[in-house]
Amino acid sequence: MGPSGCGKSTLLDALAGRLNSNTRQTGEILINGRKQALAYGTSAYVTQDDNLVTTLTVREAVYYSAQLQLPDLMSNSEKKERAERTIREMGLQEAMNTRIGGWGANGLSGGQKRRVSICIEILTHPKLLFLDEPTSGLDSAASYYVMSRIASLDRNDGIRRTIISSIHQPSSEIFKLFNCLCLLSSGKMVYFGPTSAANEFFTLNGFPCSIHQNPSDHFLKTINKDFERDLEQGMSDAMPTEEVINTLIRSYKSSETYQQVQKKVTEINKKDFGAILEKKRSHAGFLNQCLVLTRRSFVNMYRDIGYYRLRLFIYVGLAFGLATIYYNLGSSYGSIQARGSLLMFISTFLTFMAIGGFPSFVEEMKVFVRERLNGHYETTAFIVANTLSSMPFLLVISLIPGAIAYYLTGLQKGFEHFLCFASIIFASMILVESVMMAIASIVPNFLMGIIAGAGIQGLMALGGGFFRLPNDLPKPFWKYPLYYIAFHKYAYQGLFKNEFEGLKFQNNQAAGGIAHMINGEEILRDVWQVEMGYSKWVDVVILLGMAIFYRLLFLIIIKTTETIKPVIIAAMEVPPNETIHGEAL
Repeated sequence: MGPSGCGKSTLLDALAGRLNSNTRQTGEILINGRKQALAYGTSAYVTQDDNLVTTLTVREAVYYSAQLQLPDLMSNSEKKERAERTIREMGLQEAMNTRIGGWGANGLSGGQKRRVSICIEILTHPKLLFLDEPTSGLDSAASYYVMSRIASLDRNDGIRRTIISSIHQPSSEIFKLFNCLCLLSSGKMVYFGPTSAANEFFTLNGFPCSIHQNPSDHFLKTINKDFERDLEQGMSDAMPTEEVINTLIRSYKSSETYQQVQKKVTEINKKDFGAILEKKRSHAGFLNQCLVLTRRSFVNMYRDIGYYRLRLFIYVGLAFGLATIYYNLGSSYGSIQARGSLLMFISTFLTFMAIGGFPSFVEEMKVFVRERLNGHYETTAFIVANTLSSMPFLLVISLIPGAIAYYLTGLQKGFEHFLCFASIIFASMILVESVMMAIASIVPNFLMGIIAGAGIQGLMALGGGFFRLPNDLPKPFWKYPLYYIAFHKYAYQGLFKNEFEGLKFQNNQAAGGIAHMINGEEILRDVWQVEMGYSKWVDVVILLGMAIFYRLLFLIIIKTTETIKPVIIAAMEVPPNETIHGEAL
């Protein structure tokens, strides 16, 4: 416990092994008296942010998590029973079938969401539970209910565990729940020992707590140097807070409580606890992870109106708009430019609209980051599941609006041509979503992600060979390399080949005013400067290959930014580096 910025969360991250790579850590962390690695499932970490899948019910959220965290050896009925028992332990049985809720949707209260987060992390019955400010953002009643449920976990499930929680300003009722108290101020330990002895410690040092005052409020007020005492109100003779803190630190080092703590540490180090925490546990296998995550992601995408449903509605409206503007194009000379403009708009704008689902994906990424840090599943399983769950929606978007725009405008007849048209739209949207996944792994928020995604797509469209024909593009940057790496190039060329090959158009601008027919191959070669050396289906394969590339890039970025991203974030903050000093406690 301590004032804001005193190092509570940093200390908790250090103990849990979650410190950023740019933070230098000294000292030792001993588990049962010795250094040892924590096996999966023996510890859990509950963050202060409730990053949950908001479209799921409480039962679904906890059960899906149970399927991911618990081993394949357990039957589904056992996992379901474990999930429901955990929900009851946290007092959420009345809200089992209530959706968690989020932006624009009603759901659970803040305290209930916090208990769902705790439910998810205690499914494996961890012996060590870390909670980072579990009462943050909750009112006093909700805070007490959450903390009392946490304190009663041992009584409910019979599993003895160590619970370490950081907390900012607990009520007097919550304060009584704590067995031990560690007071921090400016990264320094002011007191560590039994909670019941803290009041006496402050009293002996000349800082007594009044009978009617909350002890935690008194402690925080005494050691908080962010707001010095008002010297203008007759308190100029008061001791400076920095001196108060140093006095308490010196007094604690020479106190009986400190000696008892050191004695306890020595006793623990001498005992042989064995390797009970190294007992191997496992979560679900990779295939099961993919299946569970695919089901969960599909449900989320279906229920979240902003993910695909709203986009489908907009796409259908745009398709009818295109149909009214380009209705029944025919085969006149003027239809050549009209067909090119129509195909350009479809391949550019409809794929550009894939950015609309980015905010929903960012929320899903927050859940992914939390679950991945806690070891619930592998990154590859998340990528596979996201790809599989999105395919049905992208297929529907490609077929329904695509069919409206294709047939009402009178594009080239034949199912094979429509199939290629829909395949290119489908591949382009998967590709754009893959690009946005890579962006989401780098940028800190959805607004910057949308800006970055729009900028990248704008560059790709400009260099794709429509707004400026390939032979006219400036060679530095625009032709080499942008033209060849811009996915719009392959979308344009695939759609143009699919549309113009095999068609004939009446040339009304022939010399002498004599009209004659020109074939689509000439138009592709001379008007649009399309590369004719390979099939339109090769363009589809290239688009799908690029989509796979960007998904793999997302995986690589996730793996590498574990060390790079903290450095970037730290460079944007002051101070850029932290040093955490540990003590044997």
